[in-house]
Amino acid sequence: MIVDAHQHFWNLETVDYPWLTPDLGILHRTYGPEDLMPELAAAGVDRTVLVQAADSLAETDAMLALADAHDFIAGVVGWVPLDRPEEAAHQITKYRKHPKFVGVRHLIHDEPDPDWLVQDTVLESLGLLAATGLTLDVVSRLPRHLDHVVTLAERHPTLKIVIDHLSKPGIRDGRWEPWASGLARAAALPTVHAKVSGLVTEADHDRWTVADLRPYVEHAIEVFGPRRLMYGSDWPVALPAAGYQQVWAAARELLGETDRDQVFGGTAGRFYGFS
Repeated sequence: MIVDAHQHFWNLETVDYPWLTPDLGILHRTYGPEDLMPELAAAGVDRTVLVQAADSLAETDAMLALADAHDFIAGVVGWVPLDRPEEAAHQITKYRKHPKFVGVRHLIHDEPDPDWLVQDTVLESLGLLAATGLTLDVVSRLPRHLDHVVTLAERHPTLKIVIDHLSKPGIRDGRWEPWASGLARAAALPTVHAKVSGLVTEADHDRWTVADLRPYVEHAIEVFGPRRLMYGSDWPVALPAAGYQQVWAAARELLGETDRDQVFGGTAGRFYGFS
């Protein structure tokens, strides 16, 4: 089974996406299953993980409705108000009854407070998440976000954490540190995983090559190993830099020497809990 472990849908008419402004061009339109299914068929991808793109219960409900209607969606990473533990507990109890609700994400990279993820209320809610066996996606951008992943993994040793987009390395400018060291420290914790996703977005949109991405992917393979890495297209966010098939081809080239059964399916199935 081949899994795309990170993709999005959004409907601009039914859900509010504050970050999706007209200046984003091709992204500023509705994207649904009918847009993605031909791409999945062309690439031979069997299942996907649908990930939140708005910090709202309305979007989570909409994603679960799409998952009910489409078998290719194996899991939904939704949103709950982690900074409000009582409300978070209520929503976790509600959503975990849905067989395709597999985890939670919050757009921490859009928060003014770079330490949002480690405030006491959020740490309390993440304890509830760990107790239920649900997972946490971390969309990190700053070096301190990777430090926070270490803090979370040590505070909640049973919480399964995945770092989205390899923590957005500075590929466009060829930056290496402190990203590389931070990723290695996070990878030293056995419950931490990472997604090989969203890299073309961090590269030069018009001139990126597979060679530009390779050092960052090779470092991830070295520190995580294939059993804690998973592939994701980050579609449609990646579209300003590359189409679905371009991203897929690049990933196949970059990960060709690793354990494909793990990176392209096995890891995601184990982490999110679907077969």
